[in-house]
Amino acid sequence: MLWYPGSQRQQTSMASPRRIMVRTVAWLAILLCVTYALDYAILRLRLTAKGQAFGSVTVYRYYAIQEKANKVNYVFLDSQSEKCVHSLFPHLSCSPCWYASRHTERKVDI
Repeated sequence: MLWYPGSQRQQTSMASPRRIMVRTVAWLAILLCVTYALDYAILRLRLTAKGQAFGSVTVYRYYAIQEKANKVNYVFLDSQSEKCVHSLFPHLSCSPCWYASRHTERKVDI
């Protein structure tokens, strides 16, 4: 359809797929920011009120030393206790306890 000055353009009531996608991504970003802020506020409340904000996880570390002929020598170190936070996201330079408890081995490639 050609558009001429003085003629009326037809308006479609349907939103374009691109516009729907942009709005969806924007709402998801807003939801993520609100969730992070709420998680941080709850963590700060736990720090002041109850003192139950931090936990501890035992982590086993080892070195994986690459040798000749595609062989690997493993040197196991002493276990260490790492601090974690009881939250959904990482805060205060600590991993969340739900994540840290599932990743208890630390491999260092040499």
